[in-house]
Amino acid sequence: MHNIPLNLLLIIILALTFDFINGFHDTANAIATSVSTRVLTPRTAIFMSAVFNFFGAMINTEVAKTIGHGIVDPRFVTQNLVLAAVIAAIVWDLITWWWGIPSSSSHAIIGGLVGAAIASTKSFADINWIGFIKKIVLPLIVSPILGFVFGYLFMMFLYILFAKVHPTIVNRYFSKLQILSAMWMAYSHGSNDAQKSMGIITMALVGSGILNEFVVPDWVKFACALAMALGTSVGGWRIIKTMGIKIIKLAPINGFAAETGAALTIQFATHIGAPVSTTHVISSSIMGVGACKKFSAVRWGVARNIVIAWVFTIPMCAILGALISILINWRA
Repeated sequence: MHNIPLNLLLIIILALTFDFINGFHDTANAIATSVSTRVLTPRTAIFMSAVFNFFGAMINTEVAKTIGHGIVDPRFVTQNLVLAAVIAAIVWDLITWWWGIPSSSSHAIIGGLVGAAIASTKSFADINWIGFIKKIVLPLIVSPILGFVFGYLFMMFLYILFAKVHPTIVNRYFSKLQILSAMWMAYSHGSNDAQKSMGIITMALVGSGILNEFVVPDWVKFACALAMALGTSVGGWRIIKTMGIKIIKLAPINGFAAETGAALTIQFATHIGAPVSTTHVISSSIMGVGACKKFSAVRWGVARNIVIAWVFTIPMCAILGALISILINWRA
């Protein structure tokens, strides 16, 4: 049995805390549309989301590998570097949660890692820039576009398919179907987002010499899945309001299209190991659904504020990560 250094224990606790915060910060990703359309009560929606978050988080580790050794050269990973990155991501998540802004926890941890690595090594050369652009930046840019397109196309297809069906009948059927799409969205959220903390903890275990190679231990999978599920069970009502009400007024058929389009995008990203933002994807999918009806149906002012948060998250967290890294190394 290894003796766990205090710094490593702190990293594990903070990474699980980040996962917990990610759970309540991003609860809206899976359930906002179901709650706003009154298909599920808030309590039922949160319980369902927590359960499927957990199962989704236990499935694979491709995203964890990208986080763990696809950004920073593993040779230069230290416990202080990882600690600074996690603290930066937690601070940013709490700030944006307080203001009800659906920012990206994925962007936050990635930005924190980059900033902490540059400050710690005092070099830009220790970042895997090719992998960073290919596996992280491009998917983070492309995934919201795909979410918008899939949401738009799904909604267009449903409009054509049910054009002559009475709205009461449509609502009755999609009130049931939306429960399935919400489950898939919750599962997809867990399968992608929980792996970021898995990658962080395993990175720290490798950096400390406890693990010889980057393989996510089963106890790390379970701990991260449980932390996210518990966080989801708390719920993030500020962001649920933004996602489910302020962007566009939703009916069950709209919620089904948005959740299906978003889940499909996230599942594809998880399969290729890309740590995308589930927040970005579901937000853009909701916008795509709204734009299918008419562009004026989307409250673009709220959408603009969300986009601003998307743009600023990585650089702000990189700055935070760098400052925290400097402070930790100075105190050490």
